[in-house]
Amino acid sequence: MSGLITGLVLLALGALAAASSIVARRPDAKAYIEMMVPYQGWFGFITCLWGAWIIISAIINLNWFSYVPVWWLTYLATGLLIASLGLLLGYALLTKYILNRSVEAAQRGEQIRAAIVPYQTVLGYAAIVLGLWTIVATFLYRIA
Repeated sequence: MSGLITGLVLLALGALAAASSIVARRPDAKAYIEMMVPYQGWFGFITCLWGAWIIISAIINLNWFSYVPVWWLTYLATGLLIASLGLLLGYALLTKYILNRSVEAAQRGEQIRAAIVPYQTVLGYAAIVLGLWTIVATFLYRIA
């Protein structure tokens, strides 16, 4: 079940991150994307934290690589994409609630965001593809 939710979250993050490119190619998608935009900051904030947890979990469960390497790589890539796109989409809220407590953390967060911004659209499309794969892999590998 969590694989389905993760796949759907990746699809939503990807659509928000690549919104301008998607709307340029498919103007009919604009209405759907505009429904998500008001929640973009909170969605990004929550998913950034969730992505960080997935990365930590993937490292803790490194033994999965020995018996389901494709799923472990999918899990790690999912965490990296969710955290990255969550940082981009929820940066204002992350700064307000978490990064403002430390000047070093705020500077590091801005450095990471600045490094990711040029790749936002590409990461958005990667999230869409990985989201679809995650949904398929959930059924293939029967991961709950």
